[in-house]
Amino acid sequence: MIHSSGGINLIIRPEKHEFHPHYQPYIDFIPSGDLIMILEQQIEETLRLLEGLTEAEGVRHYASGKWTVKEVIGHIADTERIMAYRLLAICRGEQHEFRGYNDESYVKQAGFNEQTMAWHMKNLLAVRQATIMLMKGLQSSAWTLTGRANGSSVTVLALAAIIAGHERHHVKILRDRYL
Repeated sequence: MIHSSGGINLIIRPEKHEFHPHYQPYIDFIPSGDLIMILEQQIEETLRLLEGLTEAEGVRHYASGKWTVKEVIGHIADTERIMAYRLLAICRGEQHEFRGYNDESYVKQAGFNEQTMAWHMKNLLAVRQATIMLMKGLQSSAWTLTGRANGSSVTVLALAAIIAGHERHHVKILRDRYL
C-alpha cells in the first residue's frame, strides 16, 4: 500500500519478502498509518512513560540477569542507530552486507546504568529526531531500495518499520514487567 504524506510517498507495511522472518514480531507491532507520524507519536508516548521515573527505578531489573530499565532504553537507542545507519547506507548505494551485532555485548559495554534517566530520555529523543529527519529527506524511490543484513535481503521500508516495531516491543516489556 502506498500513499502520500507531506509530499513523501510512503509504503505503510513491508511485505514478508522484504525482511528476515526474525523481525516479523516487530512489524506486527506497527499500527496502520503513516510510518513517520507513527515514529513521531511513539517517541512522545515513550518519553511520557519514562518521565518521572527515579534513578532507583531506572536501575531496576524485573528478574535476575535481565536488563535494567536504563539498559532497555539504551538498547532501544543503540538498535535504532544501527538500523538507521543501515537504512542510510542502503539509500546511498552501499553494497556490502551488514553483519549482525551482539546486543548483550553492546549493553554490557555501554555503562547505561551510569547515565541519568534524564540523559537517557534526551539521548532517545535525539536518536529518534535524527531518524525522522533522515526518513523525511528520502526520495520516494528510496523506500523500495534493498540491501543485505544478517544473511537476508532487507528494504529501506522494512528497516524503518523494524525501528518502530522494535521500540514498541521493548516499551511493551517495560510496561508489562518493569512499571
